Amino acid sequence: MRAAVLKGPRQWVLEEVPVPEPKADEVLIRMEGCGVCGSNLPIWEGRDWFQYPVKAGNPGHEGWGYVAAVGEDVTEWQVGDRVTALTYHAFAPYDLAHRSQVIALPESLDGRPMPGEPLGCAINVFRRARIFATDTVVVIGSGFLGTLLVSLCARAGARVAAVSRRESALEFAKEYGAEFTVRDTGDGQDVTKQLHEWAGSQGVSVVIEATGAAGPIDLATNLLKERGRMVIAGFHQDGLRQVNLQQWNWLGLDVINAHERDPLIYLDGMKRAVELQALEGLDPRRLYTHTFALEDIQQAFETMHERPEGFMKALVLMNS
Repeated sequence: MRAAVLKGPRQWVLEEVPVPEPKADEVLIRMEGCGVCGSNLPIWEGRDWFQYPVKAGNPGHEGWGYVAAVGEDVTEWQVGDRVTALTYHAFAPYDLAHRSQVIALPESLDGRPMPGEPLGCAINVFRRARIFATDTVVVIGSGFLGTLLVSLCARAGARVAAVSRRESALEFAKEYGAEFTVRDTGDGQDVTKQLHEWAGSQGVSVVIEATGAAGPIDLATNLLKERGRMVIAGFHQDGLRQVNLQQWNWLGLDVINAHERDPLIYLDGMKRAVELQALEGLDPRRLYTHTFALEDIQQAFETMHERPEGFMKALVLMNS
């Protein structure tokens, strides 16, 4: 098979590699596609601690497709089952998953892209945030994850505001349930003033930071009321952070790191995301704004890096 191999920073190439053989407890999946995650960017951009080339298909971890073969001990999955799974080399036509880390997709989702991992991530962040109908929530960063969180919080009955640097992202946030939006022009005082005026006497009870950048943590600190909750959903990969711990202490904030590590919890979130889509309770299709063939994976990453107006999520499709 011809798989994508990251040979060095910003250097995707397609190479001929063997189709992996499933072990006794594994499933081989013929990939339909794989999402490009924001957490993929650092290894593509290059950091001192990464080593190249990385394994074929890595760091693709948002794949879905059809079961192509099963290990000798696997009885619960059949060739042809449409699934999403926790896999880690999904920028390739085939990838392996442990039998316990595969989730069936119902027929009602046939034909829909189904990158299960990022959808499960949104579900798990939402659960960790413990949103109630009485909450006043600000989501900083209206990308794919942030907009899904806007939708989930709004469906829970909370008042929701969204912050983004891009006008098109704010339009998506409104479409997915944001009551109020603010363009982040870099003037933190102005953004804070607008959001405090919107929240009114209720104050901001929850801020979900979904950017992975340092500045929004300071903004969240300035927004929250006493006993508020700061939920870190962004993936911070570019060094240490300096925070106003005095203010955190004074306000008695709950600070929640919502970046999940337990595969069982990941899978549970993915299952719930599949269920919600089948029930039309969550519909991310409008957010899949850009699709690329595997041969164009370099362009997919460049687009993700630049995030032009209108961009929300890139999918790499194997048979396009």
